[in-house]
This record gives sequence, C-alpha cells and structure tokens, in this order.
Amino acid sequence: MADRDTLPLPLEVRDRLAELELELSEGDITQKGYEKKRSKLIGAFLPKAPGKGMDPSVPHERRTPVTPGSSSRYHRRRSSGSRDERYRSDVHTEAVQAALAKQKERGKMAVPMPSKRRSLVVQSSMDAYTPPGEEHIGHQDTSSGSEEEGSMQGEGTPTSSQGSINMENWISRAIHGSTTSSTTSSSSTQSGGSGAASRLADVMGQTHLGKSENHSTPPDVTGYTTDSIQVERPQGSTTASRATPKYGNAELMETGDGVPVGGRVSAKIQQLVNTLKRPKRPPLREFFVDDFEELLEVQQPDPNQPKAEGAQMLAMRGEQLGVVTNWPPSLEAALQRWGTISPKAPCLTTMDTNGKPLYILTYGKLWVRSMKVAYNILHKLGSKQEPMVRPGDRVALVFPNNDPAAFMVAFYGCLLAELVPVPIEVPLTRKDAGSQQIGFLLGSCGVTVALTSDACHKGLPKSTTGEIPQFKGWPKLLWFVTESKHLSKPPRDWFPHIKDANNDTAYIEYKTCKDGSVLGVTVMRIALLTHCQALTQSCGYTEAETIVNVLDFKKDVGLWHGILTSVMNMMHVISIPYSLMKVNPLSWIQKVCQYKAKVACVKSRDMHWALVAHKDQRDVNLSSLRMLVVADGSNPWSISSCDAFLNVFQSKGLKPEVICPCASSPEALTVAIRRPTDDSNQPPGRGVLSMQGLSHGVIRVDSEEKLSVLTLQDVGTAMPGALMCVVKPDGVPQLCKTDEIGELCVCSVATGTSYYGLSGMTKNTFEVFPMNSVGAPISEYPFTRTGLLGFVGPGGLCFIAGKMDGLMVVGGRRHNADDIVATALAVEPMKFVYRGRIAVFSISVLHDERIVVVAEQRPDSTEEDSFQWMSRVLQAIDGIHQVGVYCLALVPSNTLPKTPLGGIHLSETKQLFLEGSLHPCNVLMCPHTCVTNLPKPRQKQPEIGPASVMVGNLVSGKRIAQASGRDLGQMEDNDQARKFLFLSEVLQWRAQTTPDHVLYTLLNSRGTIASSLSCVQLHKRAEKIATMLAERGHLQDGDHVALVYPPGIDLIAAFYGCLYAGCVPITVRPPHPQNIATTLPTVKMIVEVSRSACMMTTAVICKLLRSKEASAAVDVRTWPPVLDTDDLPKKKPPLLYKPSNPDTLAYLDFSVSTTGMLAGVKMSHTATSAFCRSIKLQCELYPSREVAICLDPYCGLGFVIWCLCSVYSGHQSILIPPSELEVNPALWLLAVSQYKVRDTFCSYSVMELCTKGLGLQTESLKSRGLDLSRVRTCVVVAEERPRIALTQSFSKLFKDLGLHPRAVSTSFGCRVNLAVCLQPHRLGKLADQGTSGPDPTTVYVDMRALRHDRVRLVERGSPHSLPLMESGKILPGVRIIIANPETKGPLGDSHLGEIWVCSGHNASGYFTVYGDEALQSDHFNSRLSFGDTQTIWARTGYLGFLRRTELTDASGERHDALYVVGALDEAMELRGMRYHPIDIETSVIRTHKSITECAVFTWTNLLVVVVELDGSEQEALDLVPLVTNVVLEEHYLIVGVVVVVDIGVIPINSRGEKQRMHLRDGFLADQLDPIYVAYNM
Repeated sequence: MADRDTLPLPLEVRDRLAELELELSEGDITQKGYEKKRSKLIGAFLPKAPGKGMDPSVPHERRTPVTPGSSSRYHRRRSSGSRDERYRSDVHTEAVQAALAKQKERGKMAVPMPSKRRSLVVQSSMDAYTPPGEEHIGHQDTSSGSEEEGSMQGEGTPTSSQGSINMENWISRAIHGSTTSSTTSSSSTQSGGSGAASRLADVMGQTHLGKSENHSTPPDVTGYTTDSIQVERPQGSTTASRATPKYGNAELMETGDGVPVGGRVSAKIQQLVNTLKRPKRPPLREFFVDDFEELLEVQQPDPNQPKAEGAQMLAMRGEQLGVVTNWPPSLEAALQRWGTISPKAPCLTTMDTNGKPLYILTYGKLWVRSMKVAYNILHKLGSKQEPMVRPGDRVALVFPNNDPAAFMVAFYGCLLAELVPVPIEVPLTRKDAGSQQIGFLLGSCGVTVALTSDACHKGLPKSTTGEIPQFKGWPKLLWFVTESKHLSKPPRDWFPHIKDANNDTAYIEYKTCKDGSVLGVTVMRIALLTHCQALTQSCGYTEAETIVNVLDFKKDVGLWHGILTSVMNMMHVISIPYSLMKVNPLSWIQKVCQYKAKVACVKSRDMHWALVAHKDQRDVNLSSLRMLVVADGSNPWSISSCDAFLNVFQSKGLKPEVICPCASSPEALTVAIRRPTDDSNQPPGRGVLSMQGLSHGVIRVDSEEKLSVLTLQDVGTAMPGALMCVVKPDGVPQLCKTDEIGELCVCSVATGTSYYGLSGMTKNTFEVFPMNSVGAPISEYPFTRTGLLGFVGPGGLCFIAGKMDGLMVVGGRRHNADDIVATALAVEPMKFVYRGRIAVFSISVLHDERIVVVAEQRPDSTEEDSFQWMSRVLQAIDGIHQVGVYCLALVPSNTLPKTPLGGIHLSETKQLFLEGSLHPCNVLMCPHTCVTNLPKPRQKQPEIGPASVMVGNLVSGKRIAQASGRDLGQMEDNDQARKFLFLSEVLQWRAQTTPDHVLYTLLNSRGTIASSLSCVQLHKRAEKIATMLAERGHLQDGDHVALVYPPGIDLIAAFYGCLYAGCVPITVRPPHPQNIATTLPTVKMIVEVSRSACMMTTAVICKLLRSKEASAAVDVRTWPPVLDTDDLPKKKPPLLYKPSNPDTLAYLDFSVSTTGMLAGVKMSHTATSAFCRSIKLQCELYPSREVAICLDPYCGLGFVIWCLCSVYSGHQSILIPPSELEVNPALWLLAVSQYKVRDTFCSYSVMELCTKGLGLQTESLKSRGLDLSRVRTCVVVAEERPRIALTQSFSKLFKDLGLHPRAVSTSFGCRVNLAVCLQPHRLGKLADQGTSGPDPTTVYVDMRALRHDRVRLVERGSPHSLPLMESGKILPGVRIIIANPETKGPLGDSHLGEIWVCSGHNASGYFTVYGDEALQSDHFNSRLSFGDTQTIWARTGYLGFLRRTELTDASGERHDALYVVGALDEAMELRGMRYHPIDIETSVIRTHKSITECAVFTWTNLLVVVVELDGSEQEALDLVPLVTNVVLEEHYLIVGVVVVVDIGVIPINSRGEKQRMHLRDGFLADQLDPIYVAYNM
C-alpha cells in the first residue's frame, strides 16, 4: 500500500488528513467514519494495485528515518493518537526497550492466553484476526504474516467458518509454545517479526533486574546541557525459532496430579502451573505463626533500601514582593481605572473555529457590562424587599470553553457586586461523569443562581416543557443569562462599591480529588490581588503586552494569567479555544506570530501538537516571545515536549530561556515559576533520578542502573513574598532532609484559605505548621500543602516528581501513576491502544494497594496483538519500577468516562472497575506475581496424641463431644409393627387388618390425584410382581433387581414385589428422555455395578432403553433382561418368600456423591425396620396422619420416606414428584394447603424452585386461598451443611401465607447412615406434649479458624463470621461422637472433627464389585484409639462439631446440637488449610448481580472458579477482577483460573447439590463451551 508521504497529495488534502487523524485520536469520530472520510479524500490519488485486494482505508503509520540529533526524531506518528504526548520520552522508550530485551535474554515465560467464545471475540473486532502463515499451521492457508513494517497482517481474511477452525488451531498452536523470539530493537521503530510466536506473551514478572549486566547507556543528562542528545542504539538479537511441541488430543500430557488429560484447557493450565512454579519475586519470609490466627505477611523493610542521608532542609524564601506605587488597591479598582482611562484598549480577543477573530472586548466594554451584570443580579432577582442574592452569596458561572468574553464579564460582574463566583463546567447531559459531584459542591456552597451565556443556555438539555431539568445531585437553580441585551441599564446614580482588597472571599475554584469528590477552594480578595502582583513581578508583565492563552480560562493557570493578572496590567489576551486547537493545532503559534505576542500560556500537549502539525510553515517566527509559560511543567514528563519543541522551533526564532515551566495547585495557586531571564548562559536545571530511589522517597542521581530513571526539569524558584519548605508526605509535617522527596508547602498571602464548608480538611491542608527535627515549628504562620511531591535543589530551584493524588504505595514503596503511564506508553508498538487514554489507579485488596492499568484499545487490533502488548507492558513496568501490575484491562475505544476537556475521568473509571461495569474486551490479572503478603502456609503441627487431647480436655473442664437420641429400648409405645421383623410382613398385616386404608396418593402437575394405593391394593400388586419375577425372570432368592421407574406408585409396588419374591431391589433414576447421552450411562453403570440380574420398568421406559438414541449412548446388547410391569400376570404366587435371617440384605441404596463417586450401601432387614421405627417416633407418625412428600425417591432418606415409612407407620403419604414443579412451581405448597398437611418433606432444589419461581406471586397465591398456617414441620432432606440463607429466605417469603418461621428445619444423612438427625418442630400446644425438641440454634463461627480445623464462636456480624445452623435433632437410637479423622481420638465439645455414628439403622457396608471392602471397611466399623475403644462406629466422612446448648429437651437433659460443616472429600487442601467450596462460592456469588451460580474446584493446586453469568456476554470480563478480589480478601487465596459460563452449565443433582467433579472433568475435557476463561498470572 502506498504511503501517504510518497503520494503526490495536495497540501490542503494533507491538512485535512491531519485534522481527521487528530479527530480520531480524540475520539471525536469513530474508526469507521474516519476510514470512510479518509478513503474519500485520498481515493483519487491512490495508484490502483491489481489483484492485491487491499483496503485503502486502513490507517497507515507515517515514519521518518531516525537519525540521532535530527529534529525529525521528534515527529511522532500522528495516528497513534497524539493526546498527552507529555508522556513521550525517547530516552524512556529506549529504557523500556532495553528492559524488555533484558527480560528476553533471561528466557521466556509463556502466559496462557485467555479463551474467548467466538461470539464474544467477534464483538470485539474479531474480524481483524488472521491466522499466521503456513509455517505454523499444518494445512495451506490464504493468509501470510507479513514482515513489512506497518502493513496489515495478511491480505485475505478467510470465511468465518473456516476462520474459526483456523483460529482454534492457531491459538492452540500459539499457546502450546512456539516461542520465536521477536526482534527487539531498542530504537523507537516497532519490532518486526511475525507468526504466532512473536505475538505470544513473554511476561517475566518474577525476576528482578540484576545490576551487573551491561546495557547501552542513555545519555547522561545530569549536567546542564542544552545540545541535542546523541544516543547509541543497541542491535536487537534474533533467535531462530525452535521446534514446537504440538499438544493436542493426539498426545496426552501428564498434569501435576499425574492424571493424563488431553485437550487445550489442560495444556494451558499446565503452562500456567509451570509458569507459577518459577520462584516468586520476593520470597515469603519464614516466621512462626500461631496456627490459630492467620497473620498476613507484613512487608519487612529491606535493610539495603536507600535512606535519606542529607542534612535537614531549610525553608526557601522567594524574593521580596516589590510594592510598586501604581499597583491598584484591588482588582475591581484596576478594572475601573482601565475602563475609564483607556476604554478603547483591547482586553480580550476571541477566535472562531477557523482561527478568525470573532470578537474584541475592550476595557471600556468590560467595565460597562460588568457593572450592568452586577446591578441586575443584585436588583432584578427576587423582589425589592426580598432580593434573591445578597453580597457574599455564592453564584455558579456556567460558560462554555469557547466564550471567554461572556465569562470575563460575568466574573467581574460578581466581583463588583461583592458576590462569590464559582466557575464550573457546562453539564452536557444529566449523567455526566463527575457532574453529580459538582452538584454536591454547589449545594454545599448554597448556590441558587447560575450565570450563563445565551448560546450555552440554549444548548442545555431541556424537558418537554422547555424547563432546564434538575441535574442529578444538583440543587434547584435559577438560570440567569448575562448577555447585555437581556439586562436593564443601571440608573445613573447607581455605582458599585469599590473597596480595597480585604479578607472577604473573592471566588471559589473547584478541585476534583482522587476519589472523585469535588471540593471548593476559597480564595480571598487580598490573596487574589497579592497573587496577581506576584505573577506580575515574576513574569515581568507590563502594560498593554499581548498574551496568547490556550488554557482553560475558568480555573488554574489560565484563570490567573488570562483573566485576572491581565486586567491588573491592562494586557491584551488572545484566547484560543480547545475546539480550534483540535482543528488546527498550530493556531496558537500562528497567533503569536500574527499579534507579535510577548507571552503564551500553554500545556505540554499544545507544544506537542504543534510539533506534529508543523509541516514546513515558512512564515513562523517566534522571536517576539519573551515567555512561554508551560502550565503543566510540574509533570515530570513535560520535559520531553519542552526539549522537542525547542529543538524544532529554535530555528524559527525561539530563544531557549523563553520556556518557563511552572508548578501550581488549586490550594496554593502558583507554587513556583521559572523566570524569563535575558541571560542565556544560565541553562535550566536538570536532574536524572533513579526510580528505585524515588520509590523509597529519596533522591539519588542515577549512576549504574541506566534503565529506570526519571529526568526532571526545574520549575524555577518560589514566588515573590512566599516561604517554601518540603515536609514528609504522611504523618507529622516534619521537614525533609535535603535528599528526600516530600510534599511542598507554601506560606504566603497568595494561597487559598479553606475548602468551603469543610473545617477538618481545611485544618489539615491550609493550616500546617512544619516542624524541625527537634519538633519545634519553623514559623508562627501556617503553611498550605500544595499536593505536589518534590524537592528543592541547588540554588533554590524546585523540582516536582509527582502529585500526591497520583501516589500509590505498594508494599511500602511509592509509585506515581504518571510514571507508570509513561512506561506503558513507551512499550512499542503503540498501534493497539490510544496514547492519551490510559488510566492508572490503585485499589486496595488484602491490606495493600494494587495497581490497575486500564487502556482504550484500537478497534483494528487483534486479540493476539493486544495480549502481547499487555504482557510486554507488564514486563516493562516490572523491569523499570520493580512493581507488579495487579490487573491490566483493555476496553473498546471511546468507552472510558471523560472529563469535560476530553481527559479520562479517573475516579469514575475506578468506580466502574470496582462495580464490574467497565466491560473490558481484554483482561490480564497477575495476582500470583503481585500478592506477596498472604499468610504463611500452615505447617501441620506434629499430631498431639489422642490421650493428651483427652487429658487436656479434662484439665480444662471440657466434656468429650458425644450425644445421643432417645433410647429406643426404653420407649414404650403401642407400636404394632414392632412385632414384625420384616417390612413385607408389616404390609401383609396391614392388608388384612385395614385393607382399605389409603397409604399413597400421587398428584400430577395440575394438583389432581393421578393414582392412589390402599393397603390391600399395594399387597395384591406386589404379589403379581413377585409372580412375574419368578416366572418370567426365573430369579432365585437374593438376586438383585434394578427398578427403573419415574417417581410414583409403580416404584413402590415394584419394591414390595421384590421383597415378596425374595429379591434385592435397587432403585435407579430413569434416563432423561431429552438428555439420554449423559443420563443413560449412569443408569447402565448402576445396573452393572449392582450386578442386577434383571431390570423392571414401565412400557414407556422400555421403549426408551431400546431406542436409537440409547444405542448411541451405551451398548444396549449388554442390558440384563428387562421386565415391563405394565403387563402383569393375573395369578397370585403360590407362596410369599419369608427371609430366614433379619440380618440379610433388604435393599441396596446407590447414590452418586458430589465428588462423582458412585457408592452403594447395603441395608439389612433389621436396619430397615429400625430406621422406620426411629423416624416414626421422631416425627410421631400414626395412621391418622397425612404427610406431603416432594422428594426424589431413589436414595437416602428420600427413598425411605417415599417408599417405606407409610407401610411401617400406616400414615397417608401425598406424593409430589419434584419434576412436576418445573411445570407448576406452586404445586407442592398448594397441595400442602389443600390437604391441610401438618408435616411435609422436601429437598433444597424444591425449596429453591419455590423461592425463585414464586417470589413475586405470594399475593396471587394468597388470593387463591393458599394457607400454610397448619404446617408444623417442613423438613429439608439433605446430606450437606444446612443452607441457612435459603431456608431463611423461604421462611420470610412465605410468612405472609401463614408459614410459621420455626416450621422450617433440616435433616442430615450420609452414606453410612441415611439419617442421623431429623428435626421435627413442635409448634403451639404440641410443644408441651412429650417429644418436643428445642428450636434449632444458629451459631456464628470464625471462618479463618475453621480453615485450621478449629471452632471459634464469634458474635453475629463480626468480620469473617460464618452462620451455621444445627442440622436437626438426633434420631432415637443414634449415638454420635466427634473424632479426629487422623488419630481417631475423641475430641472435646466445640472442636471440629469427623462425625462418627453408632445406630441400629447404620448401613452394613458398601456393596462393591471388586471386593476391595478392606479399603472402605473402616467406614463402617471403626473404633476410637482411646477412651471407649469397644463401641463400633461408622465414619460419616463429614466434618462437624457438637455443642451443648442452654436449652433442655423433654427429658430435662441439656440439648446437644450437631453442626455439620462439610464433607471431608469435598474439602480442598490449599496452603496447608482446609477450605469448604461452599464458603468460597458464597463469597463469589455476592460480588456481582450477574453471577447466578458458582462452583469451585482445584486442579494441580490451582483454584478454579466457575461462574454462571446472567447477563450479556460483554459483562463476562468484568467478573474476572471481582472474583479474584473477593476470594483474596475473604479467603486469602489466589484464584488461578476464572471460567465464565452460561446459566445451567454447573451440573446439579436431584438433591440440589453441585457436582463439582463432573464440572471439573467437563472443564478439562474442554466441554463447557465457556464464554471466557481467564488464566491469572
């Protein structure tokens, strides 16, 4: 493609192109608009290249050959967005290049690139992706990576489908390690090199820069030199690309756990693990931590760090403020003098956007109009008796940046009327960034009137009635237009009262703080006048001089020079609006030439723009300038703009001594300014300081380490009449030593006096008394803090190194945001982000500041390129500042909040980042490299023997933790069923004695009865099934039968049919017809593992098992025989089977645990009967009772309540299949209400369905007559820690429908004992009758202590507290003890240990095929190693503790509450501590409204967090920093991988438990289709 410079373009086309590029870099037009306009402009001049298919609208970089010392070195590329070039520094760019090259020599470290879903990538300009050339991809491809500087990567883009295949292939290649080192040249040209390799990141965040290695040395500019700088540029080294190991599914790789896995995800994780195995930068110091308290690592000061060694500094005094006789006594007096003596003298000339003079305001007009404004405000607002404003009141000045004349009239009008003007920005919309804070300022100043111009008033947003709406956070304002034509003339006899300057407030200047709040700095009239005098003296202003002002005239330097001091001296101001600068950056230089101006006030940005725009302007002559005030000269990075400007314009008459940087702050006004001297022999001061030293707050002229330096220019000396000193930035204001950086403080009349209305902050800022080393104040007068950090050098010259606002203290070292911005900008190539749109701020995470860098990404940059740029930025910042970046985010162009003058609104950006509404398109988090203050990993103490624990408990008076339910043997009750050993006998007995008593009623989704079973119906049906098993199945006694039924009555009949036939039933959940592929293999597995001889099921499921989909999922030929019970034989069996021994197997209970283990336990006839009896007694179940059951009937307590209890106790069970609730969420509660049920059982998933699905319908349900007031127990059946938040929200939600808050309770069961606790509440009268249990109690424990396996009770609401609810009342016949899982010793009350249980209804063992019972045997018959060593216990595998409460139960005994904390095999061991996933998940779900569900698991010691996103995919990347932050803050863990997925991806079983291991397997096999995967460094 032809370069613009080689095309014969006419001059006006070139100018228009330059304007276009400026507009694009400013964000005034979109990339698309820019390309359209640009191609239109140059279309005619482009040579037609045949067959290239190049897009002429691609923006092109303009380059000039770089020769040291030539002025062309400073022509930077325009297209890189020329805003804020004050950060440009060639020396710094070289330092950064050298730092990067040095990191490269050390060997690479690959960063796994995040994975994005295709749709997400497309939205962030995925079309720009083109895979690299064939050398990296196995098959041919149209695109070829191009080496040519500046051209696009590859010509043709493949079609999207092919592109996506390529993409996958390419990214995975890139990630799996082709590490071609790209050419790094330290020059400012972008390094070439193509292919995936050179784009891949090589972050080296962990290594310090050594001192010994040699680098090219940047020039030593410590001396006073003015000649141009010669720089040697080291040659970049290119290493040959190595052979790349190709991972993929072809080769398996071993992970850290030794598990072979295939696929991209695991390869990336492995890469991350390897990366993180490198030594951390600061090693964690070893010190002993009491293992109870987690102490955060405190950054120990490095003994070798530089310390200040100089003598204590002396305060510097500015020269005497020479009292000149004819200086006016006040500014109004000056206006009156010039307005009457020389009314024709020009005061202000304004420009239009073409650079033509728009209007000339003379001193006469200014005087007359200001008087008119003063008169009208005082006399025409309100009534004569009640004027709206009185002298001393505050009024707002709202004027646009292109109308200085109207502003000036209004400002002086206020001064004449003795009102206090508060100049502010024009609010463009109702929700402008920061506008709300301005509103708060106006409100606190009591502003009721806003002065504005006609044009501005018309442009303000209006409501439909034409009213100006009240802006958010603003007080109600009266808008007053100040144009003369709208005002009445003051009467002849009216005259403003002109006094000498006094201590009244003259004006209030607003200041935005670091956190976004806005303060008003009050300036008194005497300060205003003294400041003007000091400026007049130091700048040598004389009457009628011409001054060009490019700055904002409403505040700061622009206001002080262009509005105030100019009037005192009757000067002529040429005001250049920002809008003109954007169109013609040279305008101010042209005006200096045109008006032969003596003085110009600019920012370094304006100088840079002039450099970029100045082509061959032959007629430029700057010899008239005697002073060029650089308003942001205190920014350390302004020096390069000043040097470059001088370099180019010296040949156009610019004298070196003319450039005068100044330092200012809203509080102290002008702090220092370089005086324009005639003596050109005295060169300005320079300091080349070591960044390392600066970060420790000391000044070290850099000697050896040439990379990380900061070059400062002086900003002159203190102001006339002022006293200046430097104090320590924090703590007591003590004077600094001469080689120490501190905050500059000024004592002078000419400073602000207070923050309006804030006396406390005022005292800390405006009334500071600096102390010397012995603690005595150095002056009786107070000083004002300037907010500037720096030092006073030789000869009283001030040097500013940064601002207090930009200060970030990380790990005890100080870094300046501006310096970090400069380093980021020096990373070449700059074509991925916009120069002026980088925000750097710090957020506080885990007791330290963490640095965040946010930049706007160009729309045409690819994912890969940006990612590489990000990783280079990380290296550069690490190499130069020795500090890690916590988070680097790229956002789409034009999305960061802006300030009115086009800069980035920092506090608003930070706010968006913390709220999770920044919507980045790229994020790189580096917590592993940044966070070095984690608590020391817990060292497991050598176990204390069980005997000593016991003795210790006895000594401290603690009882051993044990508890039991009521004793079954002593309970006399009229339990008829007790005399039968077998459930089958109980059913036969009921069929004879109460044949028509209904045992089961099944409801359908409409709430009507689908079917029911009486005792005799069930008995007869079971008999027929037994016949069928014997005749068609040819089964013998003890054969296993799999029952594959939907929840219902068939299942119950089949179960008793098996018992009648002497077979052992196994209930199996049927496959889901919509999801056969994943559900059928589980069915097959249970059938095989349980060694079922046959399967029984319904006709529908029979068909499903033989379907085409089924044969695709499993091998259907290996099924055992399938019996269809819809077709039963007519005849009875000759004889019902009677088991000989009650200890034989009754049924097998199979369940898949949350860790993905399939475990079947054996239930004997004895245990089954004991279980039913225990539940009957606990819940007081009799034939007259009705119980509603909404549970899955396949395993655990759910199966027992659904199938067994009714037959044993005789009560009627109303069965509600949970699957029906998906159709009708109110089904369960409506049934409970309709049947007036007092006891109901449900699962957490049912409760969640009701809470989420009926949350908004309680009113309509009430009107349908839903009444829950009769419910006395609603038990949640679960095998986990009680979900206290869910049960509480359920209780609250349905309280209005009559649900008693004490009715909801939980139960606890596990594999070895299907129900340990069950809490039936007794409400009302029933509470007095016998079996009432006390309320379940909730305790709050310290989460940090739990990680150390300790229980520490804390108050509700204390930090790190975790609420735990008692799991229910222990069932009759159950004994519990808490034992140490390692030593098997008994533990004391309130100690965390494994829950062991001894009971008649314990399962009798695992049913396993391979005969490895020995491994698991101790789960069922463990003995304590000390104390009661005789009793045989079953280990539940759950951690918990017992706590004796103050409550008593019915027998008068104190009640022992059991608290379940979590399953041992779910718990994660990280950093030597035990974490329960649910705790981390709860924290994560709380962090952002769009996270609906979360699951965590570990992989090779990395914590992986999977979150479900309920929102647009653009929000996915917002979640990464939030998730990382919250887990760090609350759990002291670093998240390794954050995976954002769609709703419903996290698998949840029927009990409502998360299947974290399934999720883990899916993630590693790359089956989740995540929206985004972030690998934290």
